[in-house]
Amino acid sequence: MFLNSQVKKFLKHSLDEDLGSGDITCELLIPASSRAKAEIYSKARGVLAGVELPGMLFRLLDEHCIYLPQKEDGALLSPGQLIASVEGSARAILSGERTSLNFLQHLSGIATITRTITDMLGNTSLSILDTRKTIPGMRSLEKYAVRAGGGKNHRMGLYDGIMIKNNHLKFSSLAGAVTRAKRGAPPLMKVEVEVETLEQVREALEAGAEMIMLDNMDTALMKEACALIAGRALIEISGNITEERLPQLRELAIDFISMGRLTHSVKALDISLRITEVTP
Repeated sequence: MFLNSQVKKFLKHSLDEDLGSGDITCELLIPASSRAKAEIYSKARGVLAGVELPGMLFRLLDEHCIYLPQKEDGALLSPGQLIASVEGSARAILSGERTSLNFLQHLSGIATITRTITDMLGNTSLSILDTRKTIPGMRSLEKYAVRAGGGKNHRMGLYDGIMIKNNHLKFSSLAGAVTRAKRGAPPLMKVEVEVETLEQVREALEAGAEMIMLDNMDTALMKEACALIAGRALIEISGNITEERLPQLRELAIDFISMGRLTHSVKALDISLRITEVTP
């Protein structure tokens, strides 16, 4: 689902960035005819995401290589677990190793923290959402990894969701902004507004906002805001959301929690590649 033409171009660009004019170490040390088998395996506990990407990258270097995933995205990993195997040109495997692992480690890190958060929420109807705080060029991949970890995507970009934020309100009143957005919104697209005070909550409701984001509120203020909204709009909370706060936040009458940290400061999952067989 995430392997569109833009992503494929990005993969090739990432490989070209590393290769430059060529892998000089491999060219000096490894005969062009040498073939190898290798295994990609986990060195830590986590959740897998992006397992098809190494295969695409290796095939850019050796179109005849054989890449066999042993796990599906979303699978739980433990240390030493085999993720995939690859067989082909030894030069291609070694030259594509770092770029392949960079993608796999980063996306699996996103899936892992997302699964950790969703597990902490338990069996509720509350959804964890990502944000637009993504690495340029990698948004569709990173948002895919969130889904692999059990989360859901907020808007993909500025084009597929209306979000009225505080800087927009420098040009209009909150009520005026909501009214204009609702008037021009495409069919079925909800108008969401970011609020920081109870006064803004009331104004957004009176203007007919269909989704309200409670931004950077403490838990007590969120409770008051939820009581005001009470079924009149969907409720999202965001800002300063930590694992420590989740037990109290899950008790609120909210629909979504959005967390930028799912993508903007994730820790990569430790994954490695080892050559298991060489044919001169």
